Amino acid sequence: MEKYSTLNPPQYEAVIHTTGPLLLLAGAGSGKTRVLTHRVAYLIEEKKVFPWKIMAITFTNKAAKEMRERVDKLIGIRGSDVWVSTFHSSCVKILRRYINEIGYDRTFSIYDTDDAKRLIREIMKAYNIDPKYYKESAVLSEISGAKNKLIGVDTYRREAQGDMRKETISRIFVEYQKRLRNYNALDFDDLLVKTVELFELSPKTLEYYQKLFEYIMVDEYQDTNGVQFRLISLLAAKHRNLCVVGDDDQSIYRFRGADIRNILDFESVYPDAKVIKLEQNYRSTKNILSAANEVIRNNRKRKVKKLWTDNDEGELVSHIVNINEKEEAGFIADTINKGISDGRDYCDFAILYRTNAQSRVLEEKMFREGIPYKLIGGVSFYQRKEIKDILAYLKIINNGTDSIAVKRIINVPRRGIGNTTVEKIQEYSDLYGISFLDGVFDATEIPNIKRGRKNVLEFAKMINEFREIAISGSLEGLMNEVLDKTEYIKTLELENTPEANDRIDNIKELSSKMIDYEEQAKEEATLLGFLEEVALIGGIDDLNDDDNKVILMTLHSAKGLEFPVIFMAGMEDGLFPSYMSINSGLNEDIEEERRLCYVGITRAKEKLYLTSARQRMLYGNTQYNQTTRFLAEIPKELLDSDTINYTPIQENTGAIQAKRDNKFFSNKPYTVTKAISQAIPAPANVTLDYIAGDLVKHSKYGIGQVKMIEAGGADYQVTVNFPSHGIKKLLASFAGLKRV
Repeated sequence: MEKYSTLNPPQYEAVIHTTGPLLLLAGAGSGKTRVLTHRVAYLIEEKKVFPWKIMAITFTNKAAKEMRERVDKLIGIRGSDVWVSTFHSSCVKILRRYINEIGYDRTFSIYDTDDAKRLIREIMKAYNIDPKYYKESAVLSEISGAKNKLIGVDTYRREAQGDMRKETISRIFVEYQKRLRNYNALDFDDLLVKTVELFELSPKTLEYYQKLFEYIMVDEYQDTNGVQFRLISLLAAKHRNLCVVGDDDQSIYRFRGADIRNILDFESVYPDAKVIKLEQNYRSTKNILSAANEVIRNNRKRKVKKLWTDNDEGELVSHIVNINEKEEAGFIADTINKGISDGRDYCDFAILYRTNAQSRVLEEKMFREGIPYKLIGGVSFYQRKEIKDILAYLKIINNGTDSIAVKRIINVPRRGIGNTTVEKIQEYSDLYGISFLDGVFDATEIPNIKRGRKNVLEFAKMINEFREIAISGSLEGLMNEVLDKTEYIKTLELENTPEANDRIDNIKELSSKMIDYEEQAKEEATLLGFLEEVALIGGIDDLNDDDNKVILMTLHSAKGLEFPVIFMAGMEDGLFPSYMSINSGLNEDIEEERRLCYVGITRAKEKLYLTSARQRMLYGNTQYNQTTRFLAEIPKELLDSDTINYTPIQENTGAIQAKRDNKFFSNKPYTVTKAISQAIPAPANVTLDYIAGDLVKHSKYGIGQVKMIEAGGADYQVTVNFPSHGIKKLLASFAGLKRV
């Protein structure tokens, strides 16, 4: 029992409680992975549970890999039989074995978001649905949301009646699922939905996995959605030895379908559940942790807990207000350079922001200052065009019914097969009820494609040759043949541009990935296995701990990570929390934003900088935002007041400056311009409680930002930018504007 002596009392209690439902409320940095891995070791070593009877589920490959490595380190080779996997990887394993029970072939393709959008686009074109009114991303999001709640096409169609927009989406939804089935493909949501469907339609399959997994542990339970909740409920129904670990204060993925009620209502679903709180934080200093606690305690919808630590007090939290976003980026770069001079590494720093659009100015400054950085959340390696193209070739070698993949590369590189020819092949395939690729093979039978027929037949011959190689040869040999016979790299070499050379390097890196996979899997290496592995890789999984670079990422992407020094940029109302959250009028929207702020704060180990700007150019518009309301929730004694620098913004030469005490942090005044013409006297009978730059609320237009205030006769004319309605010019006495 020596290995358990380093656990604190609540951690140890969680490890040895192995029977029945268990809810671990694990605060940020409280060592939850340590608890889970020691719990696995305890089950195997002390309870004599067979390793393959234990299932541990998490959300990212990175987290699963870390858990696997820790289990192996704790108990050695026996740990390799523990089922440690992500939700999606687990479902793929189950479906590869049993999906034929619900009418699919085991060689099914996995569609990522880009593939799914292509299919949506194809359907909308066929149905003459205007993409200006029905954006493919919005349609896909609606379909995904339905699947996350286990709402099928029939139910969605029935509930959509009377709503013209939803009725149109329901038509797309029906055809989308029909074509996925015809193409023997599943999107990421279907990996879970079809596993639940399999369990519900095949009792013997469900019984097999219920017997197999006597002990189930689920990490990040606050991020689960409806279908994940149903999946786990089914698997755990027999033995009920279900341990879920999570933190409702870190539930930040509602936009992806995560349902915070799964963790908040766990005791209602399992009345006999044991609840253990892990509140000791091993990551952050006392000051950083106190700031986080003070912010999150303002949420009403949460389980009460308060993190504490034995770590040092540490430095105060610094808040810096800059003139604009360029000055903000400059401050961050200067601080990083100073840190490097003081002996820190670049990888000690991370810059977090609310929206991807904020990264541009930050990236430019890092580049100009010669600071090495890595952007997380941009176009990931496997989403680049050249990688998607080569993978599409490999997909149709594996699964010929994947028509989206065939259409993607039938004329890539260009081989004289135009859109008209593709449409003729599709018409022929629809007429005879065959796949698009089978239509390609039947090109001699299709009328009206005389000009392209020869090229189509050559393409068909090439695909057949690739398939023969895939049966008898190595994966490396197959990749080399694909690159050689398609002349993909040769075509890029003829372009002879830096961009083309970068794309060639990316393709070579994909080849290296395939060689590495083949060496690791050895005799179990298959094309299907390779495609499955790359399909399940997420952007955060590409984060290499060995890279000595500053990390730039959104706050959402940062969850689960930690850094010695954190910059949270853009701490302004309207940006964080967003205008949309403020405008909705729903407390739950602001609470989710506050949880996101809490997540950001608790990423910092030693030093936290909160930066904002009085003026920010974003999405082509200049914004004048107040400092985020979340700063007001941090007590002044936790803030480094010496770093609070408010700088006047000059809007025009005829402006007069209005001063107001800083209600958030000190009695130090800051200045903002009220743009009033001095040529006309101010109206005597009208008083305003807002100035230019303030957020105000209008009864009809919602929340907006005051851009200008001009005196004119008996009234003020107020120019306000309302995000949802545009710029409006209003008379102050009639507008009824209230400062937010």
